[in-house]
Amino acid sequence: MQTLVICIDRDNDLGEKAKLETPIVGREANIQAAVALGIADPEDSDTNTIFGGIRILDELRAKGTDAEIVSFAGDKNVGVIADQRIAEQLETFLNTNNVQRAIFVSDGAEDETLVPIVQSRIKIDSVKRIVVMQSENLESTYYILKHVFSDPKISQTFFVPLGLAFLIYAIFLLAQYPEGAVVGILAAVGLYMLYRGFGLDDLVALEKERLWDAFLEQRMVFISYTAALLTILVATAYGAMEVWKLYSAEGVWYHGTLTLVSVFINASVWWYAGALLLADLGKIFDLRMEEKPIYKNVAISLFIIATGLLFWGASTYILAAASLSEGITNNATLALQYFVYSVIVAILIALAGIKYSVSNQASENGNPERGRRKRKLA
Repeated sequence: MQTLVICIDRDNDLGEKAKLETPIVGREANIQAAVALGIADPEDSDTNTIFGGIRILDELRAKGTDAEIVSFAGDKNVGVIADQRIAEQLETFLNTNNVQRAIFVSDGAEDETLVPIVQSRIKIDSVKRIVVMQSENLESTYYILKHVFSDPKISQTFFVPLGLAFLIYAIFLLAQYPEGAVVGILAAVGLYMLYRGFGLDDLVALEKERLWDAFLEQRMVFISYTAALLTILVATAYGAMEVWKLYSAEGVWYHGTLTLVSVFINASVWWYAGALLLADLGKIFDLRMEEKPIYKNVAISLFIIATGLLFWGASTYILAAASLSEGITNNATLALQYFVYSVIVAILIALAGIKYSVSNQASENGNPERGRRKRKLA
């Protein structure tokens, strides 16, 4: 095959709306797929993408070029998962077909973000964007807004912060504490903006898929992750209650923000550390069952303990200096000793984790036969 016409459906409208599996190979199969998608959603632009690819295919064949068309689809959660699925489908197709070059067809800039991924696996001669011309009536403001907000990606970005703000305000009104509504709304919206700004939605979607796969495969990591999530919720609730005790008594201006943050850390740090250890122990168990090396995960567990010691020691000293920590209220010197000892012990534990990881990695690299056997098992 000389040329491959590649049509991209990054958000998997072919699967979600037309209930079709990809890749879809061949002219007739793609015509049927485009018709099915057009019937399911006449306004979907991916239909025009496929028809545009078919037109390019016909032009190439009319010139005597040995060409074929294939449509790839990603996932409704546009991002890492969608890109990975398209890359896997493309690699599988290229492994079974000898293709020299490709023409990339899309319906917009979002799909064209996959050009570097495709280009890393096959030479791209041209990128064709299919632009749909609409009538004047359909370009009205109402139509544009209606269809923009029907897009889950845009509606989630716009409506979720507003929904959070209204919900938090209603909760504070029911609690007869409207003064705290502003703080709650700003905190919730700020956390959501950080969540979307750092791209954590892609990471969460990927972890959800991995967790579901672990559940279907009856792996221990599903139980350990669930237990870790519940422990994190308990830790957050417990730390928040400890902070609320002080805040409701005298207020933030009496204790200071740093003290209240230290109370939360001191009360919940070992709960959080325990949650992370639970998650890591589940991975260690599954790796042992699969006869894979576990030294990296053991080192991670030691680093979790070391980090917990550092946060506990620092928060204990701050609370002692503020005369709030139980048992060491009148002895800031003892609290300082706790902090120094926790730093020393944390460093020793971290060094032990580094030494364990490096020694096991060197041992594995020094045994090529064992390494080949483990890679084969993997």
